[in-house]
This record gives sequence, C-alpha cells and structure tokens, in this order.
Amino acid sequence: MTAILIIEGNTPGCVSRGISGARPFVDTLARLHPAVQTRVAAPYAMPVAVGDLGGIDGVIFTGSAEPWSVDAAQAAPQRAALELVLQAGLPVWGSCNGMQLAALVLGGAVGASENGLEMGMARDIWITTAGQYHPMLAGRMPGYAAPCVHRDEVTRLPDCMTLLAGNDHSPVQAVAVETDGMCIWGTQYHPELSLAGVAAYLRDTGGIFHEHGPLIDMIDLVARAPDRAGLLGCGADDLAFDARASELGAWIARVAPAQPLSPVAAMGYEQREPSFNPQQAHEIHAFLAETPSGHDRDA
Repeated sequence: MTAILIIEGNTPGCVSRGISGARPFVDTLARLHPAVQTRVAAPYAMPVAVGDLGGIDGVIFTGSAEPWSVDAAQAAPQRAALELVLQAGLPVWGSCNGMQLAALVLGGAVGASENGLEMGMARDIWITTAGQYHPMLAGRMPGYAAPCVHRDEVTRLPDCMTLLAGNDHSPVQAVAVETDGMCIWGTQYHPELSLAGVAAYLRDTGGIFHEHGPLIDMIDLVARAPDRAGLLGCGADDLAFDARASELGAWIARVAPAQPLSPVAAMGYEQREPSFNPQQAHEIHAFLAETPSGHDRDA
C-alpha cells in the first residue's frame, strides 16, 4: 500500500492555535486516493530522521503560517528535512512554503512579493509551454484560479527547476524538477485548501495573515454560495474539489499508480472490502491531535 509522509510546515505553537499545514492534506488525500496511507512528521517538534522515511513512497512539504522565510535560521529544520528526503530519492510535493523551500535548497532564491500579500484566490494564472505538456496541469486551462494565501514567493528559479505556470502577482505559481534522479512538483497556491481553509489562515489572530475582515466575509459568502465566485475573481468551477485539487491528484497518480486488478476482480466477482474510514488509515503526530476540536478539518 502506498504511504505518503507529510512534513508539517508549522511549529507546535501554530498548530495549537488550529493552523496545521498537514491536516488539509490528510483530508484531501483521503478523498483523492482512499487507499493511500498518510503519516505526519513535524521538524519543528522533532528532527526528521532516516527511519521516518522507511516504507514511504512520496513526501509532501506543506505551507506555513510562520513569520519567517524559508531562508531564515529558524527554518533550518525544514531545510534539513528536505535535504534528507532528496538524498533518499523520494518524490516530493510542495505547496506554497514547500515549493519555496525546494527552490531555495536547489539554489534559487525567495523573498517577500513586491506586490504584497496574495490571498483568497490566485487569479488569471497563465501556463507556460512546458506546463501545457506537463501532467501536473493536465486538468487546467489558461486563466485558471486557485486558493492561495502567501507573502513570500520564489524570486529566482534554480537551474534545474522548470516553470509551469505563473500570474501577474507572482510569476512563479507552479514548477517541476525532473532531473538528476529528483522528482519535485510544487505550486505557490494551495490545491489542498478549500475556501474555509484559506479563511482559517486569515482568522488566525497570532499569524501573519490576520486582520483581513472584509476578505473573510467575502470568502465565507462565496463558500456558502459558489455562484458568487466572481467576488473573488474566479468562477464556481475553480472552487470545485476536482478542479482545485487536480495538481495534487496528478502527483498522487504518479506516486501511487493504479494497481492492476486481479483476474477475479476484473471479472467482477471479487468481494468488495468494507467502506474506507480515513481515521483508521492516518497516523498523526501526537501534538497534531491536540488541535482544537472546532478547527475545520478541510482548513
């Protein structure tokens, strides 16, 4: 069975406030590929070790609500985790902070966007020629929108990283590395987040995205009435689960390709297994379990 390790991008203090980068991935992966098992490691609580990678088929680096950038001294545990994963030759997905982390470790640069915060939906995303032929963006058309909440961005790509998509706010919105034995896919936006998940970051009183009440109200309205998606500069189709999670679904399909049916199953005679319970398949780090019960699981 395919196993995915999710590297939490937030500190225990942030997670205790209800902001976890790992939780939305756990829920989204359960919907995309119920047979996949997920584990969570938290470098800010305990360094990731070689033993944590045993039996793992792919690794996800989440977003982060921490005030520092991936090149800061405080982010050393995250950089060390990625270097260990790359040495192991495992496929990597990175969302937002995770994508920035990969770009930095491979020789690129990151920094605060000159255009300020990009929150709600990343709009009018264009696709490069390379992106048009890349499986990550097979479900996308030029001009799409995706959930986002970020301050920093990739300001210089490493030589080994291919630009797949961007927009006027942040020219680096989707990238891939497929060379020298590495497989890294990443987006600046968040295919794992629902609108409720974006709003959770904005409601976090201890976070860097706080104090955006009018935008929260608008997000809440659109979440209840997707036909009002134009208020966020996108279409209702952009908010549908299959659309917003399409890049992550493509990555999972690469890491966990469909298993061939047994001859009996192919004939339709094999007994179905009991319905899948996501809670039974996910091993969550102990401190993540302390997240307040009122936190939206899809946030």
